[in-house]
Amino acid sequence: MAEHYTPFAVVGYFDTPAQLYHACEGLRDAGYKNFDAHTPFAVHGLEKAMGLRPSKLPWVVLTCGTLGLLGGILLAWYTQAYDYPQNISGKQPFSYQAYVPIFFELTVLLAAFGAFFGLWTLNKQPAFYHPVMKHPSFPRASDDKFLLSIETSDPMFHATETRNFLEKLGAQEIQEVAS
Repeated sequence: MAEHYTPFAVVGYFDTPAQLYHACEGLRDAGYKNFDAHTPFAVHGLEKAMGLRPSKLPWVVLTCGTLGLLGGILLAWYTQAYDYPQNISGKQPFSYQAYVPIFFELTVLLAAFGAFFGLWTLNKQPAFYHPVMKHPSFPRASDDKFLLSIETSDPMFHATETRNFLEKLGAQEIQEVAS
């Protein structure tokens, strides 16, 4: 019985970050949307060259940190002013100054949880496998090469035209990978 072959992407690699950067600009300007860059280190400005929107992660962290602060204030108010008020040395029932370290710690704790779990969620992690990993040079993406993959789900994708466009951009070892 023959195995069904479903193409996922066309992948090629570049030798330098500058070549990858310019290739991403070329793909973006040509109208491609579903492509990704795989690099051994962060390439400054690559997200703009790819036309990616800004990350939602700062908003997730801000929301979680704010919830931590408000939760700490609410907890301190509820326990000291509402549930069990006591007159200690003539102070107000809710003397917030004593709880500033707790407010700070809860803000930082929930912001850190928001950053950790938000990053995993937004990046759809953990992903133990991706079809682009089938490219023979993919292991070099963590060493010295810069891979670029264009998914077949892209509206602009056409097998031969996309391959020719990657060649024109300077990609090497262009291959189709299956899903």
